[in-house]
Amino acid sequence: MKFKLTALEKQWILYDVGNSAFILLVATILPIYFNYLADSAAISPSVYLAYWGYAISVSTLIVAVLGPTLGAVADTKNYKKKLFTVVLITGTVSCVLLGTTSSWIIFLVIFVIAKTAFSTSLVLYDSMLTDVTTEARMDTVSSHGYAWGYIGSCIPFVLCLAIVLNAEKLGYTMAAAMLIAFVITSAWWLITSLPLLKNYRQLYYADTGTHVIRNSFSRLGKSLREIYREKKIFFFLLAFFFYIDGVYTIIDMATAYGTSLGLDSTGLLLALLLTQIVAFPCALIFGRLSKKISASHLIRICIGAYFCIALYAVGLDSQFDFWVLAVLVGMFQGAIQALSRSYFAKIIPADKSGEYFGLLDICGKGASFFGTLLVSFISQTTGSPSAGVGSLAVMFLIGFLLFGKAERTEGISS
Repeated sequence: MKFKLTALEKQWILYDVGNSAFILLVATILPIYFNYLADSAAISPSVYLAYWGYAISVSTLIVAVLGPTLGAVADTKNYKKKLFTVVLITGTVSCVLLGTTSSWIIFLVIFVIAKTAFSTSLVLYDSMLTDVTTEARMDTVSSHGYAWGYIGSCIPFVLCLAIVLNAEKLGYTMAAAMLIAFVITSAWWLITSLPLLKNYRQLYYADTGTHVIRNSFSRLGKSLREIYREKKIFFFLLAFFFYIDGVYTIIDMATAYGTSLGLDSTGLLLALLLTQIVAFPCALIFGRLSKKISASHLIRICIGAYFCIALYAVGLDSQFDFWVLAVLVGMFQGAIQALSRSYFAKIIPADKSGEYFGLLDICGKGASFFGTLLVSFISQTTGSPSAGVGSLAVMFLIGFLLFGKAERTEGISS
């Protein structure tokens, strides 16, 4: 029987389409524009890569703290949509403000705010999965989210890319072209979020009484104390920390890495556009496979594939190599994220989804902080970006072993 999405599932997926435009901009055009600002300030390529990595690390560290806190508060009745709206507006406004400064330092500060708001919105958005669909449909719905997010984000990205690459022909300065790109991305992100904001209803919530903030912190503290006893969840979080480290670091620093190697900027952007296109059918394929093969087996396959990708990236030294890397990443990027999201949603209490996804974000964003910091530090100290990338393979190996431990631990089957 053909799988049909409900109206609410489609609206939830549409937010993936919207927010993916921002993250694609961050992964592609934004590092190149920052390189332009840094070059104007006479900053060397290795130092430029380090500053970019440090900015990403700071934003992910902030979210690692905010995520579980806001997630716990969001589990209060009718709070999830309110908090989601606040971070959404903060993110879209900050996105526009990125185009209003020529100072690389101020640019990084605004970027940290925008990236923080974006990442926090995903904590709340992911926790909505338990409200918008059933457990039996989670793997497929989550995969659809990433799939349509990848292909949908290409629409504003192509417009932005055309404007930025042809700025001189169109009579724009680089700064003016980038401002237009930021406005397009922000508008796309906001407009595609409106259907979900209108129709989402929080079905699962915790009883917090009248003292919402105090009781939310109390619940969060209790969960943190008890998480070790929830062995399946505990080992999955550890595994997720390590393998998603490499995934997020590759997403965040791919363009910066290619630029630091002296590869053509236009070629890098087109290669990463190809990643989005490849990721669309592959995410859907993995979603369909999850009906016949357990999500845990598919996650293992993805982790193993990323281990090989990280080793391949170490020897990357040409534009062709980067194109191959882009295709390989596209094949597994959406799948590993989508299946991890739905896998986790199935092994946690539904009425604590915000809180638990906040804890997942500590592992995810905390890992990203560690990954980008590690790559930045090694690149800066050795003068070789490839040396930093090589460490990611170890992260995937540890993640693979820990995920196996989680699967062998008694818990909800997935």
